[in-house]
Amino acid sequence: MSGLIEDPRFPGVRIHESAYIDDDVEIGQGTSLWHFVHLLSETHIGKNVSMGQNVMAGPRVNVGDGCKIQNNVSLYEGVQLEMNVFCGPSCVFTNVINPRSAVNRKSEFLETLVREGATIGANATILCGITIGQYAFIGAGAVVLSDVPDYALVVGNPAHRIGWMSRAGERLGLELICPADDTCYQLTDDGKLELIDG
Repeated sequence: MSGLIEDPRFPGVRIHESAYIDDDVEIGQGTSLWHFVHLLSETHIGKNVSMGQNVMAGPRVNVGDGCKIQNNVSLYEGVQLEMNVFCGPSCVFTNVINPRSAVNRKSEFLETLVREGATIGANATILCGITIGQYAFIGAGAVVLSDVPDYALVVGNPAHRIGWMSRAGERLGLELICPADDTCYQLTDDGKLELIDG
């Protein structure tokens, strides 16, 4: 494919010629880095990851296997993505609660954890220091100010839960059965959703 280069540091990785990779970066096989991607030092990118145009990650960011990062997303220090996370175009991660241009707060960066299988919609904003649960679904444009439970569907500003999503990315009805693959879920006594085994 035109514009791709081979970098001996990263066998089996598709790298566009406009991408820039700092020293001390790890990238798993099968990953694709497209136009103007910039990976900063001490960043680990897993296998079979796709990073779209103008994505920046690092320093000291971890991206799990199978993640898809759409165009114009910056993963700042403290952001950790588990496996198979989807980040929609131009979604925003922050790294400090109260930024000021004249005040250096690099020592105050907070960790943001996005658990396995979660989806973050286009233009959503994720406040630093929170955890987005497994297979949660953040609607486009949502502003997430607190932790999101596993499987929760949240929308709005501030984001609030309006339902539940299956692992297959389908909204669950009252019966809590996924319309795509018939997997069944149940609510626990403390109001959380879990997959029923078997």
